[in-house]
Amino acid sequence: MSSTSSTKRIDVQQLIDSGRFTGYQFLVAFLCFVVIALDGFDTAIIGFIAPSLKSEWGLSPTQLGPLLSAGLVGLAAGSFVAGPLADRIGRKMVLVLSVLFFGIWSLASAYTDSLAMLAFFRFLTGLGLGGAMPNAITLTSEYAPTRTKSVVVTIMFCGFTLGSGLGGVLAAHMIPAYGWRSVLLFGGYVPMVFAVVLLFLLPESVRFLVLRRPGSDKIKAIIRRITPTAKLEGASFYVPESPSAVKRSPVAQLFAKELSFGTMALWGAFFMSLLIVYLLTNWLPTLFKDAGFPIAKAAMVAAMYQVGGTVGAIVLGWAMDRYNAYKVLGISYLTAILFIALISFQYTDLLILNIAVFGVGFCISGSQIGANALAASFYPTSNRATGVSWALGIGRCGAILGSMMGGALLGAGLGFSTIIMLLAVPALLASIAIYAMYGKYANQQVRTAVA
Repeated sequence: MSSTSSTKRIDVQQLIDSGRFTGYQFLVAFLCFVVIALDGFDTAIIGFIAPSLKSEWGLSPTQLGPLLSAGLVGLAAGSFVAGPLADRIGRKMVLVLSVLFFGIWSLASAYTDSLAMLAFFRFLTGLGLGGAMPNAITLTSEYAPTRTKSVVVTIMFCGFTLGSGLGGVLAAHMIPAYGWRSVLLFGGYVPMVFAVVLLFLLPESVRFLVLRRPGSDKIKAIIRRITPTAKLEGASFYVPESPSAVKRSPVAQLFAKELSFGTMALWGAFFMSLLIVYLLTNWLPTLFKDAGFPIAKAAMVAAMYQVGGTVGAIVLGWAMDRYNAYKVLGISYLTAILFIALISFQYTDLLILNIAVFGVGFCISGSQIGANALAASFYPTSNRATGVSWALGIGRCGAILGSMMGGALLGAGLGFSTIIMLLAVPALLASIAIYAMYGKYANQQVRTAVA
């Protein structure tokens, strides 16, 4: 009996899968939800204070352009750096430092009177934002049971929409009363305080600990919080992955034989998806206004895109846990083309327009959030943070292009219908990329495709 006990080996993921979703796991998801909400708030801040900056500093739209894009460049750079670091030193530490980092530089932004320095501080803020997002996704994924992994990650990520929406509400009240700097102060102090909360309440990923620090006392303590009734005396813990992977560079693993095809397909899908997301987020109200809608109505219709994205994230996450995740996302991206065509050709009918904009949000923004969950499930523990963060980094490059494209297409004199219809191309390419993964990994579970 003693001999059996002393040699007992426990698969950590199987242990998580066999139990219910506990309060401890909910705490991890909730803390990551708040991180993503703060990320959404600080990402959106610059758009809310831009009109005040333009008026107070006498800036032209051309001068505002680099300021608005500086954060996106930082987001991309932060993603590329934070993932490999998290796969080496831990998800928790990188996440805490990222939140602290973007809080500090948001605070610094409130005290500058120089456009160049503000753009630089927004870049530094973006570095922190880019580091926080993929690690929140990774940490949530590694604490979720496989049967609910996608929907837990997608619900957690809805914090981004909540945070950016809350930013608009707070800015509308704070800027008239206290000035635009007050919004940046809020976006600085709150993350800095919350970083301390994370330091004490957020655990490290137990899968990371088992793989990278197998002798850590924290492993058994965390597992007891997840499954209090588990018999752990004399047990050792493992994750069903190759031990040799730990010795390899997390970046190099992206291009390993079994991963390289999926890596390139995910990068293609993320790039095309975030190109559409940022083009629509930044330019949809302007496009509707130029099409003849009153500004208030244009803003209301554009808001349906965000609503659709939130609903789509939850529904698609649920579907990904029950059906083949590749097929769910591939069909969703493909369906987006129908809604894009509806907007393009039926935008004079307000009811159809609202439904179509909701549908594009559901299929594009919802699928992008689902793709975050897919990436977290696709990569093994040894380079999961790198896989998620580099996919997001490549996606941010698409986001930068999308932000620039809106102005370029309008400047070229293209009409509303033509600009919207052009979005069918990246939607189709995103669908093809995900379906290519389905063809490659159709007979394997997403979570074990590369283990």
